[in-house]
Amino acid sequence: MDTSDGGPELDRRWADLGNNVCGVLHGCRDASAVAARFVGAGWSSRSSSWHGYELETDWCRIEVEPADGPEVLLNGVVDPGRVDALGRLLDRFGIPHELELDDGDEAPVCEGRGRPSG
Repeated sequence: MDTSDGGPELDRRWADLGNNVCGVLHGCRDASAVAARFVGAGWSSRSSSWHGYELETDWCRIEVEPADGPEVLLNGVVDPGRVDALGRLLDRFGIPHELELDDGDEAPVCEGRGRPSG
């Protein structure tokens, strides 16, 4: 997966918030395929490790990293008012997922699961 600097940068108010979202993307073995989907939706992407990617737009910055088995782990920061938008984007990509938003002190605020429609 080529990296892309074409997307917008994370708004500073969310960058100062710190990590507040984590999740699991099911049925994915390759974080580069996930990154390519986000780049196709206008996000920027850059390599963050041997097999991981940092994905960014103005309301969210996440890292995706392959885990054991057919899963990719996700963590980062999201505008708390747009965590549902992240879930809908993953649904649109056809990626079953679980997301958890916390309050910054690692206390869960909301949890969501997504299944692709169709």
